[in-house]
Amino acid sequence: MSGYSFSKNFSVLYADCDHKDEVRPSALLSFAQEVAGQSADELGFGYKDTIGDRCGFFITTTCCEIFTPIRVGDLLTVSTWPLTPRHGIFERDYEVKRDGERVAALASRWCLVDLDTQKILPPERLKAHPTCPYRDEKIITPDWSLPKLREEGKEIYSMQTHLSHYDHFRHVNNTKYADFFMDCFLEEELEKRRVKSFRISYAKQVKAGETLTFYRKDTEDGTALEARVNGDATTRFFVTFDESANS
Repeated sequence: MSGYSFSKNFSVLYADCDHKDEVRPSALLSFAQEVAGQSADELGFGYKDTIGDRCGFFITTTCCEIFTPIRVGDLLTVSTWPLTPRHGIFERDYEVKRDGERVAALASRWCLVDLDTQKILPPERLKAHPTCPYRDEKIITPDWSLPKLREEGKEIYSMQTHLSHYDHFRHVNNTKYADFFMDCFLEEELEKRRVKSFRISYAKQVKAGETLTFYRKDTEDGTALEARVNGDATTRFFVTFDESANS
């Protein structure tokens, strides 16, 4: 690969892993969030660059493929780069390596939002846009669509969100939802399966004190999950498993 990228090393800790000492989807999202933020800082359109202009980046969708198990003690190198924005859609790709081997890959979509009006803004709003070293190299071919459950999903559980789930935009941080969704599975369901891929999309912000209710539908291809507040879908998740995995 050639062109701009930002890389950072992460040690996989016990706090990043599930009961089988395998990395949780939320941890991969956290690693991606960290390198995306530091890359944006480096390129001149990070949080501190945009907040003064009363705008900010909100993530809309992330797709992830996990090629081989990632476990406690692994040292990962996560690299990211921004693709050329199209029609107000910003994309980033991420490569996750262990000892030089690609073990996972992610792609994310973002929008630039006016924090006062909530309107989506064009790339030209960014002072750094004209000189940004965009790199149009795709690490995976993501499926950005996620199933809408409507009345088909089975209600699994409800929970109230709290301040500990917040990020600096004062809504539930995107990484938190992956843990919420994985809690829709029983321990015995996951015992001999590992997450092979997942897609997550965010439709509406959720504030502290709101109640999320989770719904699930199993399909031949994977499991579709949906979070709702007062009946309105806020977040969707689709996960596939390696059924033969046995840690």
